Amino acid sequence: MENLFAGKKKISKKELAAYAMIGDGKDGEIYKVAEDKVLKYFFREETHERELEAMKIGQASPIMPRLYEFGDNYIVMEFVKGISLARHMKRQGHIDEDMTKKILFVLGEFKRLGFTRWDTEVRHMLMNEEGEFKVIDHKRAFTSDSPVPTKLLKGMKKFGLTGEFLGHVKTLDPDLHNAWKKLK
Repeated sequence: MENLFAGKKKISKKELAAYAMIGDGKDGEIYKVAEDKVLKYFFREETHERELEAMKIGQASPIMPRLYEFGDNYIVMEFVKGISLARHMKRQGHIDEDMTKKILFVLGEFKRLGFTRWDTEVRHMLMNEEGEFKVIDHKRAFTSDSPVPTKLLKGMKKFGLTGEFLGHVKTLDPDLHNAWKKLK
């Protein structure tokens, strides 16, 4: 495996000028550094450390993008070619039972990996070309305690799909559905 940044401890914004920025947020910026790789540049060390910890633990799961290299202020990971769950819901206007199974698998993986936050935002669930989910942005994996996927449900509500999703959950896993109802 080729290390793009040769194990550099830190990288500067100047070094990233040669790459296309494909995303940004309050915690950092995402650059496409190879056909199959992105670099997340972090503004704060604390955020970087929390996300890196979750990424390392998550390498045992198919829902986590592959981790290639990292330094003190960056992580190089797999570029997920596909669309977000948010965009999928906007385009399709519904969630079927198969999609619900995949979403429940993701939430189950969070629990299996030991994350205390069993939730994510619909924009952070990326569906690859094979129709499988990879989840990004895990800085709160161990600092939030969320056994009910409130952010996920809130995102679905925006598209009017919460009822449809919960109907499938009730069919697929009635116990989970009942637990969510009690904790909401």
